[in-house]
Amino acid sequence: MSVLLGALIGYFMGSIPCGLVFVKAICGIDIRQYGSHNIGTTNVFRTVGARMASLVLLGDLGKGVVALLLVSRFVSTDLWPQLACAAASILGHSFSCFLHFKGGRGVATGLGVLLYFMPDVSVFALTVWLAIVFVTRYVSLGSIVAAFCAPLGAYYLGYDLPLVIFTAIIAAVVIVRHYENMVRLFHGTENKIREGHLSVKDKKLRRKPCPSL
Repeated sequence: MSVLLGALIGYFMGSIPCGLVFVKAICGIDIRQYGSHNIGTTNVFRTVGARMASLVLLGDLGKGVVALLLVSRFVSTDLWPQLACAAASILGHSFSCFLHFKGGRGVATGLGVLLYFMPDVSVFALTVWLAIVFVTRYVSLGSIVAAFCAPLGAYYLGYDLPLVIFTAIIAAVVIVRHYENMVRLFHGTENKIREGHLSVKDKKLRRKPCPSL
């Protein structure tokens, strides 16, 4: 019962579409209508800039942590209910019940989950991501490589086998969610990261400029 309850809390929290809610509330636009049509941090960065993207990143990362804190406080401190919560929060972000079971790719929420269970692994994964993105300017490549390295880091740092296996499963989900990006990377058509601004030549955006945060 505690495992099911943990999963329900995780899925509900993970389903909250921070990118859609924050950008709509502050900028007055539906982020799904721009760029890659994704609600995640990268598309927000490319569309409305770094400050808004930072807010979305914190929201997506934080909802995984908050879900786990809620389960730990009100449901159980056992590992399995918390793992169920963590997995469900990432699935909720990727297949949100508020967005007709569509969503982001789970990278930021997955990072939040790692931060809760294995802070040193999350720092390692984030460092890998930053290094790859800095060198190549491909966010998708950074996410894929960081996801691949996360379970290796968990194993090397001596975490229990259930956490290593869990990290490997989540990494696989994140990588599979980047399938289209991998195809574009293979063909050399993937877009490199570039900050967007609301001054682009789009009437909808110019109608209600996004204020500085």
